[in-house]
Amino acid sequence: MQEFTGKTVVVTGAAGNLGRAAALAFARRGARLALIDLDPDALRSAREALPEGCESAVFATDLLDPAAVSAMIASVKARFGSLEVLVNIAGGFAMGPAVHETTDAQWNAMMDLNLRTVFNCSRAAIPELPSAGGGRIVNIAARAATRGVGHMAPYCVSKAAVITLTESLADELKQRGINVNCILPGTLDTPQNRAAMPDADHDSWVPLDALADVILFLASDAARCVTGAAVPVYGRS
Repeated sequence: MQEFTGKTVVVTGAAGNLGRAAALAFARRGARLALIDLDPDALRSAREALPEGCESAVFATDLLDPAAVSAMIASVKARFGSLEVLVNIAGGFAMGPAVHETTDAQWNAMMDLNLRTVFNCSRAAIPELPSAGGGRIVNIAARAATRGVGHMAPYCVSKAAVITLTESLADELKQRGINVNCILPGTLDTPQNRAAMPDADHDSWVPLDALADVILFLASDAARCVTGAAVPVYGRS
């Protein structure tokens, strides 16, 4: 089923594990792909992994620089002629000290990676998304957004803010027919997580392709009546 034929999908964090999985899933459904990340070499590697015949382009962009993000969105529009879907995957995770020992740098790093990237990209992309239905924004929050955990405060707070930003955007954009939703993944089954937690039950984690399926659903016409949702994808953990 080619649900995304003729549609341009912007995927941030496209060089990462989930970004690659999402890009591949969209490519298999006929999407035109704008792959966004910071490292040009990693982006080219991600693009080379896409199926032959997929129309795609890479845009190395500092997502913390509003001017660079605006220029990237303008370049995507110029390259493909339209922009229908924004998938905000770029982000990061770090454990830390107790709150009272957390430095400004540690706090700001999580807020920048997980929240400001979503804000910058959404702000730049919204004017280019189609009205009267069809525009989609999909954000990645986290299961940790639902409950504060010790030594993870900056991460938990930044991901909780993604939920609130998603709800605010959905309320603002619903009359334009633009749907905005977010996903709350549990532990993702990645090589890095397996290395960090070798004794965990990896079978209970969320496979990347399973999470990509949820992203595709929220970006598709099948989710035309879903907006402002925070969708749990916890696996069996």
